[in-house]
Formats: sequence, C-alpha cells, structure tokens
Amino acid sequence: MATAQELQDQGVKLFRQKDYEAAARVFQQAKDAYEADGQRDIAAEMQTNIGLVHRALGENQQALDTMQEALQTFHELNDTLRTAKVLGNMGGVYAALADKEQAYNCYRQAADTFKALGESKLYGETLIAMGDLQMREGKIMSGASTYEVGLDNLDQLSPSQKVIKGLMGIRNKLSGGKAG
Repeated sequence: MATAQELQDQGVKLFRQKDYEAAARVFQQAKDAYEADGQRDIAAEMQTNIGLVHRALGENQQALDTMQEALQTFHELNDTLRTAKVLGNMGGVYAALADKEQAYNCYRQAADTFKALGESKLYGETLIAMGDLQMREGKIMSGASTYEVGLDNLDQLSPSQKVIKGLMGIRNKLSGGKAG
C-alpha cells in the first residue's frame, strides 16, 4: 500500500504526463489517505489538485466546485497562503468560464495576500495572469502595466517573458518612463 506522499507524487507525475483521469484517481486516493492521517491541510491540497485536473479537462464548473471545497478548508484552518493559492487558481477557472469580474476578484485577493506575505514569485505570477486577462479584454495599457509589475517580481523569466520585458524596457526608454 502506497503512502499518502507516494500517491501525491504519483498524481503529480501523471498530471505532468497529461494522464488527467489517472491523476484525478490517484489524487483522490492521496486525499483519502491524508484525511485518514488527520492532515486536513494536505488533503485540501489534493482537493485543489483534483480541481486543476478538472480545469485541464475543460470541466470548469467541476473545477470551481472542487476548489471551493478546498478554499473552505483553508479558511477554517486560517491558512492564508494556501487560501491565496486556491484563489489564484480559481481566478483562472473564472476566466475560463468568462466570469471576468469574479476572475479579477480572485486574482486581486490572491495578489494582495501574496504581497502581504512577501511571496514575490506568487505575487508576480498572479499579476501576470491578471494582466493577461486585461489584455484579452482589450485593456491593453492597463494589462501591459499589470503584466510589467508581475514580471518585475519574478527572479527567473521564461524566454518569452525576457523578450516581453526587453520590449517594455525599450518602450519605457522611448516614452521617458513607465507607462501607467
């Protein structure tokens, strides 16, 4: 019989391999094992992972319902960091459901919490997601500004993020400062 941690690791591996149905089954087994061990916090993390599987499968309402259960647990445990992480994930699900107001609300709450906790990387990633949503809505300048603040909070950028940051630097030099 695999331990809860082994099941969790197996679920992550399956998720990365895009074997989503198998990942969901294994995450559920890990969740049950963590609950049996009295580890509600990690069981709720597995609940979030199951929600991420639903999101990857395009089952956005199921993803949202599943993540809301995890959110409730983290609220009850006064786990601020994990609450913010779930809110950030829920922002992406709301965006996929075209509920932009709720998406922004979740992203904003998550970003504010990450900033207050000094979680620069998570703060930056959340702002990038928010900026991307703004740009997809046609709010190009505010989206670019939000995205830029997000990039400024990341230590390691992907190749495409480096290009974007370089272009923003050129724009800033040409315009005489950061756009706002």
